[in-house]
Amino acid sequence: MLIGVDLEMEPDVPEFAASRPAWLRLEQQLKWYDSKSVECQKYYKRLKLLQVGLAVLIPITAQLPTNFSIWLTALSGTAIAFLEGWQQLGQYSTLWVTYRSTAERLKHEKYLFLSEAGPYKSMNDSDRLVNLAERVEEHVSTEHANWFNDTQRIVVEKKKSTN
Repeated sequence: MLIGVDLEMEPDVPEFAASRPAWLRLEQQLKWYDSKSVECQKYYKRLKLLQVGLAVLIPITAQLPTNFSIWLTALSGTAIAFLEGWQQLGQYSTLWVTYRSTAERLKHEKYLFLSEAGPYKSMNDSDRLVNLAERVEEHVSTEHANWFNDTQRIVVEKKKSTN
C-alpha cells in the first residue's frame, strides 16, 4: 500500500462536466454494470456452493440406512440438477463476466476523460463531452448487441435440438 494515498478516493469531476448528460450517463451506466456484475457473481457463487455442498453429501447419505439413504441421495441429485438448470437459465456466470468487462471499459473511459488522455487529449471541453457521450454509448450498445446476438444464438440452438 502506498503511504498517505487513499486508493478509494474518487478524482474530482470538472465543473463543466458534472451535470452534463454525457457525464451523468457514464456514471449511471458504470454503477448499473458494476452492481449487476456483483449481483450475478453472488448468485453464481451461491448456486455453485450449494451444488458442491449437496454433491459432498451424497457419499455421506449413501452410508445411512437403506430407505433413508436412497431418498436423501435422490433428493441431493435432483437439487443439484435443479440448481444447475437455474444457473443455466440465469446465465449468472456469463453475465458476471460480461457486466464486469463493460464496467471496466466504462471505468477506463472515465479515467481517460478525467486525465484528458487518449481520445480526449488536446480537446476543448465541449468536444470532450461529445466524444465521451459517443464512446460511452458505443460501449453500452456493443454490450447490448452482444447480449442480443447470444440470446438469438441460444434460441436457434434450442430450436435445432428439439427438431
